[in-house]
Amino acid sequence: MAGSITDIAGLQVGHHTLAARATGCTVVLCPQGVVCGVDVRGGAPGTRETDLLKSENTVDRVHALLLTGGSAFGLDAAGGVMRWLDERGFGLAVGPARVPIVPAAVLFDLWQGDPRIRPDAAAGFAACEAASTAAPAQGRVGAGAGAMVGKLWGIERAMPGGIGSASVTVAGITVAALVAVNAIGDVVDETGRVLAGARRADGQGLQDSTRTLLRGDLPARLQLPGSATTIGVVATDAVLGKAQANKLASLAHHGLSRAISPLTVHDGDTLFALATGGSGHSADLTLLGVLAADAVARAIRAAVEASH
Repeated sequence: MAGSITDIAGLQVGHHTLAARATGCTVVLCPQGVVCGVDVRGGAPGTRETDLLKSENTVDRVHALLLTGGSAFGLDAAGGVMRWLDERGFGLAVGPARVPIVPAAVLFDLWQGDPRIRPDAAAGFAACEAASTAAPAQGRVGAGAGAMVGKLWGIERAMPGGIGSASVTVAGITVAALVAVNAIGDVVDETGRVLAGARRADGQGLQDSTRTLLRGDLPARLQLPGSATTIGVVATDAVLGKAQANKLASLAHHGLSRAISPLTVHDGDTLFALATGGSGHSADLTLLGVLAADAVARAIRAAVEASH
């Protein structure tokens, strides 16, 4: 069974998909406060509140994480998540107030429809209202609604990406992932076979972007920087500190290279890591890194499988 990120007790996931255009946002709620780290890579990331997650900085817990479409405009949705948490009294105690900590990452999905339509604070609030402990819907919903993969030969030859989730349990420790897949490259299975990606010019089958590049058959032009991002959350019930959570987010990126080919400088990939400590057990980061990379790769494949 593939599992999902809600296999980690204490986490809830909610999607909100806009009706007027293929875009939306997805929230992972942990209002009790959960240890969090992040690893931001790629040439054009769009993020919010990630600097505070550096190991040397004070805040080590978050109350929600937001994945959203709409490029940088979509960061507005985090305000709605903050309002939802604030109305319920959740947040970091700071003097006379509680301030909800809501880091966020965005993907570029402005290709289709009216680009002025994008997730806003109301969308973020609605995603919170929809959140539950049930396994989240996958495919073209929430932050994955307008995601595309296989853009090296132009958006007209790309295919839908999506959002997917998976989990794995070993030695009493569970690691799970939730990933919105909007890569320039193709999504491949464990053997390297393309599951979704750039289509051939005649529309008959898939291009296989990496093999085509290795043959020296180059696209007329590469896509503009910032036109793609794969963003996600890995979570574990192991007991981790903030520095360890940051390292786990870094190790989880290995899952991207297993399931996306090629990874490019134009992707702005960001992965968060949550550690609830719910199992009561510590775990070696080598094991957790292996589990996280596996969960990320399987979540990426689940996203495109649910979209096609």
